[in-house]
Amino acid sequence: MISALELRHIIECGFLPLSCHCTVNPDGSLMIKVFEPTSGRVDLLVTSVTTSGLNSSRAIANLIGELRSEMTERSVSFSKTAIDEGRKPEFVSK
Repeated sequence: MISALELRHIIECGFLPLSCHCTVNPDGSLMIKVFEPTSGRVDLLVTSVTTSGLNSSRAIANLIGELRSEMTERSVSFSKTAIDEGRKPEFVSK
């Protein structure tokens, strides 16, 4: 079993160069906040990630990959909406 401290560190490093803060909720789940370090813009906030299945490096990597995919989808969706409305998007996923 991976300790909560080690799990938090691995997840936080998985989102570099963005900043990521993981906190352990009272029920043992994690809250993961990913944000742009200079502006502070929050790109992702997940409030209740169950840790029971995060017992291998592969499971942790899969979680990080899924969250990164969700961030990308939201970014692309936001950019498309802004363009459709005739506004310049604030950021575009690379």
